[in-house]
Amino acid sequence: MKGTLLFEQEKNIEAAMLNFKNTRTVYEELGKYGSIENQLLCRQRIEEVEPMIGFCSRKLGGSALQEHDLLDMEKEGPAYDLFKAKIEAVLSETRSQQAASMTEFNWLGRRFPITSAKTRVSILKAQQLEKDLNGAATEPIPADKKLAIFDKLFSAYHEARSCIRNDLASAGNAENIRDELNGLDKAVSAVLGLRTIERNQLLVTIAKSKFAKHRDEKNEKITKPEELVRLYDLLIQNTTDLTDLVSSGRDKNEEENAFVREYELKDLAFRAERCFYLAKSYSSVSKRAEAYALFSYAHSLADSALQELANSPHKTLIQDLEALSFNCRSNSCIEHATGIMEDESAPERLSKGVSTISLGDDKRKDTKYLLDILGSYESALGEQSAKAPCRISQFPPPFQSVPCNPIVLDMAYNTIEFPNLENRMKKEKKGLLRRFWG
Repeated sequence: MKGTLLFEQEKNIEAAMLNFKNTRTVYEELGKYGSIENQLLCRQRIEEVEPMIGFCSRKLGGSALQEHDLLDMEKEGPAYDLFKAKIEAVLSETRSQQAASMTEFNWLGRRFPITSAKTRVSILKAQQLEKDLNGAATEPIPADKKLAIFDKLFSAYHEARSCIRNDLASAGNAENIRDELNGLDKAVSAVLGLRTIERNQLLVTIAKSKFAKHRDEKNEKITKPEELVRLYDLLIQNTTDLTDLVSSGRDKNEEENAFVREYELKDLAFRAERCFYLAKSYSSVSKRAEAYALFSYAHSLADSALQELANSPHKTLIQDLEALSFNCRSNSCIEHATGIMEDESAPERLSKGVSTISLGDDKRKDTKYLLDILGSYESALGEQSAKAPCRISQFPPPFQSVPCNPIVLDMAYNTIEFPNLENRMKKEKKGLLRRFWG
């Protein structure tokens, strides 16, 4: 409580940090004893104190947490609201001080002046998030945290684009200012497109790892090849938009031409990967001919990209394409062999299926129902491991033949006129009394 009071008053940050550290030490010692609930409670208190220690260290100029770690707090409460407000205030002040010295934005060998303070702060925030995203040299950042940083990064660049376009609307007829703002807007949009491609590549990496496992240990949803096809569709669209944006200028420098060429080759690699997983989706439904054709086409696309990248410094991309080419070749051979085996065994399966067809009711005769065996002790539930329902009675009941006259004979009988045979019938003799009584 004393550390929180000093933290709120901002009078003695060093004393506040010392109190927070003592609090952390006490909770660490208490967490070693007691029940599990007590240990969890102590651990929760330690997690509440850790960000405040990092903030105090930042204020004192020592080692600090990353910006996304300070802002990425999901807990709520009065203390956390105060802490977040102070973090935002300090970071905004720091960005404003750094933005005062930021006068231009560099992109592919071109420099674009930045005159608006809001635009500077937004771009500076985005650049700081990029450093946090790529600056984890000691410990890798988890994928879910990277995705959260990407979301904040996109928000910062969208805010910068909004400020630039507001400046364009108020620029009037000043051609020089409008040209500079248009160039800055194009550069920021290109960086935004580039980061979008990186985010989608991260999603592809996550999906590939799940697809390779086939069965996730945490009972999560299995990644299907169709999902990877959709992700590669997004990557192809992002790459096309980015190359169109960068190549839209009249006078392109060497860096812009090299950038466009690089992403045209990446687009070819993305198309080969998409074709590979599209073939996987056809293979999963036993469409051998389509899968074989798509694997062969993906193999040709991968080989074409490898020829273009023969002298390229992108070793990782070359290794991925070599692995893709090998997988396409092996999978096409497997699909070819499987298709031939299925074609050869098709007549045998057909004849076997025809031979097992029966017009009788043999299978039903083997099945015993409870109503048929009431006089004997025999289970009608089936095996315990089986999921079949109880065999109480057959429903719907089987068809049975019923004796009846053919309708043709009935019609013939109704149309025949039989002769009168009363004169041939033997007359019964009756006595006097029977005649009298009728």
